[in-house]
Order: sequence, then C-alpha cells, then structure tokens
Amino acid sequence: MAISFGGLGNGVDFGQVVSELAKVQRLPIDALTAKKKDLQTKLTDYGALGNKLLALQSAANALRLPSSFNRSTSTVSDDTILTAQAGAGAATGSYTVQVTQLAKANQVTNKAAKAVSGTTEVISSGAGTFTFRVGSGTNQTVSLSAGATLDDLRSAINDLGAGVTASVINTGTEASPAYRLTLSATSSGADNTITVVADTTTLDLTNTSGTGGTDTLQAGQNAIVVIGDPDQTTISIERASNVITDAIPDVTLTLKSKTVTTPDPEPVTVNISTDPESVKTNIKTLVTAYNDIVKFVNERTTYDITTKTGGIFFNESTAKNVLSQLRTAISGEVSGLSTYKTLGAVGFKTERDGTLTVEDAKLDSAMASNYAATRALFVTQSSSSGIADRLVNAVDVLDSVDSGAFTVRKNSITSQISRLTDEIGRKEDVAAAYEERLRLQFASLDALLQKLQSQTSALQALS
Repeated sequence: MAISFGGLGNGVDFGQVVSELAKVQRLPIDALTAKKKDLQTKLTDYGALGNKLLALQSAANALRLPSSFNRSTSTVSDDTILTAQAGAGAATGSYTVQVTQLAKANQVTNKAAKAVSGTTEVISSGAGTFTFRVGSGTNQTVSLSAGATLDDLRSAINDLGAGVTASVINTGTEASPAYRLTLSATSSGADNTITVVADTTTLDLTNTSGTGGTDTLQAGQNAIVVIGDPDQTTISIERASNVITDAIPDVTLTLKSKTVTTPDPEPVTVNISTDPESVKTNIKTLVTAYNDIVKFVNERTTYDITTKTGGIFFNESTAKNVLSQLRTAISGEVSGLSTYKTLGAVGFKTERDGTLTVEDAKLDSAMASNYAATRALFVTQSSSSGIADRLVNAVDVLDSVDSGAFTVRKNSITSQISRLTDEIGRKEDVAAAYEERLRLQFASLDALLQKLQSQTSALQALS
C-alpha cells in the first residue's frame, strides 16, 4: 500500500521520519544478515578446505602401498624397431629383443576383371546380399536393393562395425577408372583373415562366374619376437598384435619394424631400471598438498590488532584441529623402524609457519643409500603404519560422515544458516508490518495537521 504525505509547510518530512524509524527497526535484521553472510563464507571456506584435504589424501594414497615405490623406467637401444613401457611391477634388468616379423591385418579386393568404371550399380535387378566373416567369427550380411552402387556397398559394410573396413580404390587412371572394393581387417593377426561367404553383386568376390574371386593385398600374420642373446638360448613369442604385454613381465613392447639382419642381426637392448625420480615427484606432491592446507588455514586464523578483527577461522577450533591432526600424522616416529624413523631423517623440515620443506640433497642421499628404509617411512607394513597411511586415516577420521569433526562442524554451520534464514524471514515480516503501521499513523497525522492548518488560515482571515 503506497502512502504519500502532503506538504505541510512546517518543515517536517514525515516520509523521511518513517524511513528512519524503519531503519532502526531493521537493525537486528541487518545484524543477523551480516552473521549469516559470515557463516556462508565460513561454510564455503570449509568446503574449499575439504577439497584440499581430499587432495592431500589422494597424494598420500600414491605413496601408501609398497608397490607405490616399485617405479620403473625403460630405455631401448633403437626406438625405430620398438619402444618399451615399464609398468609398476617391472623387474630391473636388461633384455635382448629381435623382431623377426610384424603383425599385419588381412586385406583383400575383388579381381581386376570385375572392377567397375565408376560409382555404378553393383546390383542390377532385384535384391542382393554380401556376406563375409573374420576368422572363425559369425557371418555378417548386408542387404542391398536393386540399383545399389559400389559406394552403397562400402557404406553398408562399414556401418556393420563387424571387424572389417571397406574402401573403394581406383586402380585405373583418371581418364579410364577401374574401381575395386578393398576389405581390411581391423585387427591384425593370422587368425583374423577375411572370408567372403556370399556375393550376389557384379563384383563377384566368390567367383561364381569363373572370372571373379579375390586378390590378397596383404596376408594376415602374427608378430614374432625373439627374447634372449642370439648366441645363447632364446625364446620365440608369437602374438596377433604389434603391442605385446607378456614378452617381458610388466613391460609393454610396441613393435615398429623388423630387426636389421644384414650383414648380421642387430638385436635391440631393452633396459629396465628403478625410477626414484617419479617417487620423489609423488613425495613433493604430498608436501605441496600438505602446505596448501597449512597456508589456507593460517590465512584465515589471523588477527588484526589494528581493526581488532579476526579471520574467518579465528577461534574456529575445528580448523585448528585439522592442522593438529595432520601435524601429528606427519611428524611422529614410525614404530618398528630402525634406520629412518621420522621424515626429518630423510630431509623434511617443519618451518615456523607449520609448512614443510624438503632438502633435496638429503632426500636423494637417503633414497640412494637405503631405498627400502625410505620406502618404509611412507608405506603400510605388517609391523608399522607409514606416514602416508597415517595421513589417509587422519583425513578419514576428520571427514567421517557420522562423527568426523570436520563434517560435524560443517553440518552445524549449515543448521545455523538455516535457523538464521528463518529468523530473518520472521523479522522481515514484523519490520514490514511495523513500517506499514507507521505510514498509516503518520498519514492520519498529516491529514489532521492539514485540517488544522486550514482552520487556522480561515480564522486568521476573519480577524
């Protein structure tokens, strides 16, 4: 309801008076709104802190198991012949490898006598079929209607997605084209040969006319590699693919070309060695994730003595508890160890602000002199719980759905925000009603004063 006040000529703006009184009525609402905003900011920051905790847990998981330290790297003497990718469980060693045969995919085409001069019809009348299979697989059939062209046949075969790719090649000239259908197996290997079972097209790949049939452009064959010194005992391995995963345990070989054999065979040497640098990278990632949490909390627990205001986490025991739990997990001795008992022994140092730094030279020396002892600091073993395992468990405890301190605090803030939202809504209704009453009351007063002013003016006119 909009209420306007007439001009009284007495210098009093009742509209402004109502507005100012309404502002006073809203002061408690403004205070609650500011409190709600602070809580929403705090909840947002707790959410960000939760993501950082998960990042730390992920980094710790990468160092938690003994296999996490079984990192290997590979080198080959001639990567034009093959490449090698070492897996986590690859054993160190040197291997001699010869590639005596590459895997190939079978390719066939119709006879030159049955080539067509253009994208002409291959089904002249009635319906037709074309049936093929790959290896010992099931027969695959495409149906063609009268007037179907060579391109129609190619598209129909490709649409099946049945292990064969069809293409059309001009084996003639531009002036006198001779188009032939080429079928290529999508998988290499001797067992993946293409057989045309039935063909009622003019291409006649099944040779019902006596002048048709197929030409083999490339025979399907397996890859063959020979492991071992040629002058000693060797092992020959035959596989359908040029990517071989079981010739050397936990090493993937990708074959590219055959071994040079003239004047003498030149085998490729594959070297598998430990890769401490990748482990060191994971350790640095853990430190970075830990420091990210420490800095994030520190920035929000500061106190400005000039403004006498604290950060969003000032007096927040939960945020401080997070740092305490993580600090306990990362700084204490690991029971059951004798060589390196703490992270300090391998180059870790805690700075005054609580962040961690790592002395590279000391960590490198520890890993080089006793890799197993360094690993024992981090991983879970039968007699000890390593640093990485303790950090994973610490985050689990803090973030437990039922009783985790971190989760409980976030739920509490969410509940407070909900209660404040309800209370602000109620007070908004009260304030709106109060302002409406004021406007009605002052409107009545305004009307009364105008009446009195009119009466006064009338009396003055009589005198």
